[in-house]
Amino acid sequence: MSKTQWMVQAKKADFQAIGAAFGISPVTARLIRNRDVVGMDAVYQYLNGTVEDLYEPALLPDMARALEVLQRKIEEKKPVRIVGDYDIDGICSTYLLYQALKRVGAQVDYEIPDRIKDGYGINESIIRAAASDGVDTILTCDNGIAAIDQAELAAGLGMTMVVTDHHDIRQNEDGSDLLPRAAAVVNPKRQDSRYPHPEICGGMVAYKLVKGLYRIFGIPEEEWLDMMEFAALATVGDVMKLQDENRIVVKEGLKRIGRTRNLGLRKLIEKNNLDPDRITAYHIGFVIGPCLNASGRLETAKVALSLLLETDERKADELAGRLKELNDTRKDMTAKGVEDACAMVEEQYQEDWVLVVYLPDCHESLAGIVAGRLRERYHKPAIVLTPGEEAVKGSGRSIEGYHMFEALTEVSELLLKFGGHPMAAGLSLSGENVEALRRELNENARKKLTEQDFIEKIWIDVALPLEYVSEPLIQELSLLEPFGQGNEKPQFAQRHLRIRSARVAGKNRNVVMLSLVTESGFAMEARWFGDGDAFLEEMGAGRYMDVIYYPEINEYNGRRSLQIVVRQYRFSSDLS
Repeated sequence: MSKTQWMVQAKKADFQAIGAAFGISPVTARLIRNRDVVGMDAVYQYLNGTVEDLYEPALLPDMARALEVLQRKIEEKKPVRIVGDYDIDGICSTYLLYQALKRVGAQVDYEIPDRIKDGYGINESIIRAAASDGVDTILTCDNGIAAIDQAELAAGLGMTMVVTDHHDIRQNEDGSDLLPRAAAVVNPKRQDSRYPHPEICGGMVAYKLVKGLYRIFGIPEEEWLDMMEFAALATVGDVMKLQDENRIVVKEGLKRIGRTRNLGLRKLIEKNNLDPDRITAYHIGFVIGPCLNASGRLETAKVALSLLLETDERKADELAGRLKELNDTRKDMTAKGVEDACAMVEEQYQEDWVLVVYLPDCHESLAGIVAGRLRERYHKPAIVLTPGEEAVKGSGRSIEGYHMFEALTEVSELLLKFGGHPMAAGLSLSGENVEALRRELNENARKKLTEQDFIEKIWIDVALPLEYVSEPLIQELSLLEPFGQGNEKPQFAQRHLRIRSARVAGKNRNVVMLSLVTESGFAMEARWFGDGDAFLEEMGAGRYMDVIYYPEINEYNGRRSLQIVVRQYRFSSDLS
């Protein structure tokens, strides 16, 4: 397990002035500053930002050129094929572009690579198939920025290619962007980009393209706004930071999901027993998103896309049930993969700084999830490798301070293919290079990282005594929603709480009910979720604890009371 260090945020601002200007408490003002929102204009947008504050599509590089090409192809009735990706971002991107192109009268179809057969991104077989089908223009989404050879092939076969993507871009030797030879390459990460917030997902890039298309063809903006829920799904599902316009899109998109006109999405919400009026970013990230992703992992992502496109109620119900079942199967398979991976780390790789684990029995589509769990457990960069049809394939998840894409670039001679972000990557390599990859990544990491990088920092927003928790404060915290990556749920802390009582509850004994008392004698109920029996065993004779918590209102049998949810804890035997 990883070591942790509790740290209190110490970012400076005039919290009294911010509070007075916006009618919020200084505590809430501090929380907003802790999320790197600086200046009165930025605070205003954070609290009050609307779709009017979204950035213009034209600010994206090559957007005007992409729209010009697509307009001409649509008017000339040239066949266009969208090539997406098999995760939630790619599925939503493909859905957005397909629906929009159909709406403006394009002759359009789509292709989504098979995770096992094709791997990530557009490949030669997809391009050759498009050529043989008489496709004139290939439009990529959530992929294509690394398709250098594939773009050359498409050009050689007489096809036009338009790339829309958001992934990191490799550089030429002179430091310039290495871009595919396409009619347009729309990517906010380009060095010549004027886009104010480059950290957007593929679905957002596609959503901006849709806005441009709808303007050209005179489609009412309201129809574009009605599609925002899919940009929100993609943003949360691809773990983009909920900052700047991402936060606005997710905030507005969540409002629309509950009353969505999309039959498939409604059925998926229903199958997972979610309240449509209370869908949060958590539900996208941990319920809806995994169901959409499960099709691409265990079957084909076309099942998920078919659900979103379905207009027949019975068929939509069947497809939603199928995705729910696939996700349940995926959960069981993931648990086994995590168990096997942790056993290997404990037995063989405890001293490694970068965990490279080969799991011969793990489904290759689960490698990224298992890598993420390893990263969480050990707070080390983790790459999980599995056998593919022609090569070993892998997926990596990283920690702050370790740029995984750059790290793989340094060992690119060992790899057949790779791509990704600072925090995540995909790769393939020959089986004989697995051990060399593990060795070289670790050697390079030891030159750049220190032991301190592997101590997980748990950030506390405010050291707030329980006496200051109130119903108005809790209600005010809702102004900060939606919570998620980059806009985390606030964390408060208090030391030296006396444990007046502790008992385990829940069908699976996974809830600990606590009564905690401050040094001044103020008492409050608390809940901790996890292995209750292990909690009591760890507590032992200890009667005091430090906690990191989030306050909430508990409503039970018509009675409202304040309580805290304990997120992290430390026991001590006395107050010393």
